[in-house]
Amino acid sequence: MIMSSFITETLASPRFQLLATVVLSGATVASLLLGYQALEREDRLSELKNSIPSLADDSHHTQRLNSFGGSSESAVDKEDARNQALARRAQAGDFDEELILEQLARNRAFLTPEGLDKLRDSFVIVVGCGGVGSHCVASLARSGVSKIRLIDFDQVTLSSLNRHAVATLADVGIPKVQCLQRRLIAIAPWVKFDLQQEKFDGTVAATMLGAWEDGRKPDFIVDAIDNIETKVELLKYCYDHKLPVISAMGAGCKSDPTRIIVGDIGASKDDGLSRATRRRLKLQGITSGIPVVYSAEQAGEGKAELLPLPDEEFQKGSVGDLGAMPNFRVRILPVLGTMPAIFGMTAANHVILSIAGYPIDYVPAKGREKMYEGILAYVQGSEEKLARLFEPGTVGLKTPLTLGDIAFLAEELYHARSIITGIPTRLVLIRWRKPETTSMNVIGEGTDIQKSSTVRLRDLVCMTKEEATRHEGEIFKAGKALDEMYDAETIARVEAKLAEAAKYEQYR
Repeated sequence: MIMSSFITETLASPRFQLLATVVLSGATVASLLLGYQALEREDRLSELKNSIPSLADDSHHTQRLNSFGGSSESAVDKEDARNQALARRAQAGDFDEELILEQLARNRAFLTPEGLDKLRDSFVIVVGCGGVGSHCVASLARSGVSKIRLIDFDQVTLSSLNRHAVATLADVGIPKVQCLQRRLIAIAPWVKFDLQQEKFDGTVAATMLGAWEDGRKPDFIVDAIDNIETKVELLKYCYDHKLPVISAMGAGCKSDPTRIIVGDIGASKDDGLSRATRRRLKLQGITSGIPVVYSAEQAGEGKAELLPLPDEEFQKGSVGDLGAMPNFRVRILPVLGTMPAIFGMTAANHVILSIAGYPIDYVPAKGREKMYEGILAYVQGSEEKLARLFEPGTVGLKTPLTLGDIAFLAEELYHARSIITGIPTRLVLIRWRKPETTSMNVIGEGTDIQKSSTVRLRDLVCMTKEEATRHEGEIFKAGKALDEMYDAETIARVEAKLAEAAKYEQYR
């Protein structure tokens, strides 16, 4: 009874009634305000959509546009035509900025408004618009990059559809650059595309990698080329002209997404395309300074590998003549559709963070530094024992080799296998020939004396420890000739590798 009486008196109180009126009024005003804002946004969006010309009238001029904005007498897909009309308006500046910011709201929250502004003001070039490149381009366009130049000579094929980011059956047979523009303007109509349906090579690098029409130089270049020669030409040009670039290495025959790494090209030891690219760049004096996306996954039994050409194709003549273009591959490379997507998005991620100024702190690849350190220690010990054959009592000998030299010899030149038997375990490096005279340089005397080995890259071969021990005993100590221990085929194989090492040594 007491509680009931209290509630009745409270509800009847003028003060309570006034407070309730204020609360209800505030809620009503807030509801009306939010409703008005929502209606206003819907009106703007509706107005934008309604302003796109209707295609109901067959005589309308948009009916004479083909799927890429060119003139055509035949009717085109209505949705494509509407997308093209909207893109023309958006790229001319006639697009609601609030709608763009709402579409990019998650990126804006992540990168900060300042970071997103940098991204929206950027110009990126993507060379190669296949599986890797298409996913990279799609990510860049969705994330806010406003100027994108696409470079690729090729067309969409049926076999492209397992890995291309946006291509459909309707796109088969059209240029890849046009396919990307066609699909992406439906997602981000304000993005301006510069399409170059040409094959990239060093002779046109200055033009293709040149400034946008407003004079702006590229903020970043993405290399998604799968041909080694043109890839090297692109990377060499970017390196020489100090253009920011990231290169995607081989996604073919890969299946483990946990092995994909972003690192310097000098550290990408386990990727075939990276190895070939790195060796060619080394010949041109470039050993590091280019970020790459690569896979550390190793080939193995039961895994996909490069498919051979049928015998009948070889019987037709020069295999190189079978390609669609000179110097381009004619063999089939098995590709799991998911892997190029991850490579492309990883490259785009690097570009986005770099342009926006977001902190980048990649975990270093699990390297083989301990193995290299062990091999270097073995070389030093072997050289010291060899020096004592000429100068008994020699200690404290230094070697003019670095871990990078060891990595190059072990991984690049000898592919982490013994040159004698092909065994890939317990590897070391040792001189192939016994020096005719002392293998030591001496500088200074007394407490300031410095002793160093004369060993060069061209002197060392890769063997297992057991093979090296036998080689040391028979060749260095017993004085046997090489042809007394090894057959002619092995000697020829070693000599070819030593000659190759000599060629690379000038760029150390």
